[in-house]
Amino acid sequence: MSIDLEALYTDLHRHPELSFQETRTAGVITRELAGLGLDFVEGLGKTGVATSITGTGPGEGPVVWLRADIDGLPVEELTGLPYASTARGVDPAGTDVPVMHACGHDMHVTAMLGALERLIATKDEWAGTVVAVFQPAEEYGAGAQAMIADGVLDRFPRPDIVLGQHLTPLPAGVVGVRPGTQMAASDGITVRLLGRGGHGSRPHATIDPIVMAAATVMRLQTIVSREIDPREMAVVTVGAIHAGLKNNIIPAEATLELSLRYPDDAARADVMARVERIVRAEAAASGATEEPVITTLHSLPPTINDADATARLVAAWQRAFGEGNVVDPGMFTGSEDVSWFAREAGVPLVYWFWGGLDPEVFADAVARGTVNEDIPTNHSPYFAPVLHPTIERGVEALVVAAREFLA
Repeated sequence: MSIDLEALYTDLHRHPELSFQETRTAGVITRELAGLGLDFVEGLGKTGVATSITGTGPGEGPVVWLRADIDGLPVEELTGLPYASTARGVDPAGTDVPVMHACGHDMHVTAMLGALERLIATKDEWAGTVVAVFQPAEEYGAGAQAMIADGVLDRFPRPDIVLGQHLTPLPAGVVGVRPGTQMAASDGITVRLLGRGGHGSRPHATIDPIVMAAATVMRLQTIVSREIDPREMAVVTVGAIHAGLKNNIIPAEATLELSLRYPDDAARADVMARVERIVRAEAAASGATEEPVITTLHSLPPTINDADATARLVAAWQRAFGEGNVVDPGMFTGSEDVSWFAREAGVPLVYWFWGGLDPEVFADAVARGTVNEDIPTNHSPYFAPVLHPTIERGVEALVVAAREFLA
């Protein structure tokens, strides 16, 4: 009996889980794998799952790894869909938060399971091994390394190539990929600015970390606007500020949470040095008597597609879907941890995007010049891919990609 992929997707969408908490999601995955007659290992990297299929076609074939991420985000869903999430979870700080599949990981799982079903049905046509990795905690940038630390590269045949895909606001039916850097490197860092607290009526007796934080935030914006060559790419985002508990108390410290992005390791070193210079200089300018504390929460490498493997896949997809449905989407400034699998194994990677938008809606927004206003992107509370042909194209893209490298 075939998997009802639409029902699977809507169920996953209704029940998202935060990073490293994906126990129900893992249970759904293992249920479907068991239904396909596959053995699997669960609990990899805490909540990850992996399985493998060996083809029965003639000859020897390579080992192709396929990866799908499975975690949701602390976002309150506002799509109004009949299968919208009302789930809640507890984040690492112990805060109760809404949870939504606002990045399409539910679609990633659905497409992967659909692709595995298709590959099983045709395994007499190909030789080699497919390893399917359902990875937790991509949104923390930690799940791939957690699975590697748990021995996934040793407990399954090591890959000759790693493949993966991500849903994005392109028209449904379109696949987007480019050789070289497909996604940026990134770091998440926390900056603790240490001042001296006191009464709000006596600011002269304090070293106000909120003013220090405000000055730091504004100065950090000049890194990209005034210090980076306009022909180069860099992003410096302050995503959160935490300081104070009451209007008449000047707190003793303030915390900034930053997201930094760049195309390569040289740019990373450059931007990080500029961030540190500004943070320390603004603290000194504020009269701080203690140095700021800068902590790296996660560090992700650039997602770099192997040029030869990418060219092979582009040709294969053009044959399968038509040339107009395979595009170069440009480099994405978002970041991914999928490349850790390829880097640790020393093998090529190809990571691509596929569209989930109604083509007419997308075309209308392009014609009006309102894509940024009218098209919800990943991580938006309004992110809502159309079910068809998004599901089908996600399955087909994985199957065509895997078959291109299997004997």
